[in-house]
Amino acid sequence: MNKLQVTSLGLLLIFVLSGCAGTAATPESLSVQDSKGGFGGRNAASSPVEAPLAATFPELPAASGAADQAAITTQSENQMVIMNANLTMAVDDPSVSLADIQKLAADMGGFTVSSNLYKTQTSTGIEVPEATVTVRIPAGRLNEALDKIKAMTGDPEKYVLTENVNGQDVTQEYTDLKSRLKNLEEAEAELTRFYEKATKTEDILAIYNQKQSISQQIEVLKGQIQYYEQASAKSLISINLKAKSTIAPITVAGWEPRGIARDALQALVEAGKGIVNVLIWIALFILPIALVIGLPLYFLIRWLVRRGKKHQARPTAPPVPPAQ
Repeated sequence: MNKLQVTSLGLLLIFVLSGCAGTAATPESLSVQDSKGGFGGRNAASSPVEAPLAATFPELPAASGAADQAAITTQSENQMVIMNANLTMAVDDPSVSLADIQKLAADMGGFTVSSNLYKTQTSTGIEVPEATVTVRIPAGRLNEALDKIKAMTGDPEKYVLTENVNGQDVTQEYTDLKSRLKNLEEAEAELTRFYEKATKTEDILAIYNQKQSISQQIEVLKGQIQYYEQASAKSLISINLKAKSTIAPITVAGWEPRGIARDALQALVEAGKGIVNVLIWIALFILPIALVIGLPLYFLIRWLVRRGKKHQARPTAPPVPPAQ
């Protein structure tokens, strides 16, 4: 076996071992629902090729070294955090607030990810609009954006129903991805050099297949890196907009109950609505069906019973005595 074949087998061994190491690592699933920005969702892969393997085959570049370690240390100093927020709030008109939030996101350098406007009903049966909207805002202006969005309620303390802000530190994952990308790009460059020097068909095919596999891994890593960079640069805010009329408090002769009394009255109202709904179903659905099916069935059974009674009441002829 010539030197080129030995080198090809060595590269194949490194590729297989690095794939095995990736299988043992815990994958982190990344999913993105952005309609803009090119965020890509992919499964995170494994740890990079380790230095001892490169030492076995000196033709390949080392997987890690002082330069890589310095880069990792520098990157670790710059924390990469993905910030997301969720709001549920009541506004006068959800359709108007929806448009205002979309305009706010655009004015602040962000964009709308998704929006949905639909209708719901109040406790009194009045149809009112309701909306959900998801936007991305520059991470440095997240608090500013939240304050402006909450101000659309007119009274944030009263009409901001839920608020949740959370962050995910992805510094380590991002650093690992960058290191693995560098290692794979160096391996791809070496494979390209060997591919250009190969003369035998089997050697060309073997190196080409390895190049294809490494190129696919590089594309996956680039997508994950791009996701982390863009997700940390622009924070995601999801807002659920309700009409104020849907959360209007119950009043009894000018008295506005609070706490347990309000919950009890609300439950009583809901129970009353349920009873009324059942009666309406009985009157408009069940009763007509019962009349259409039940009345003919009743008269049929009654006719059969009367017929049976007539047969029982009819006198029977005495038996004829046998001839002497």
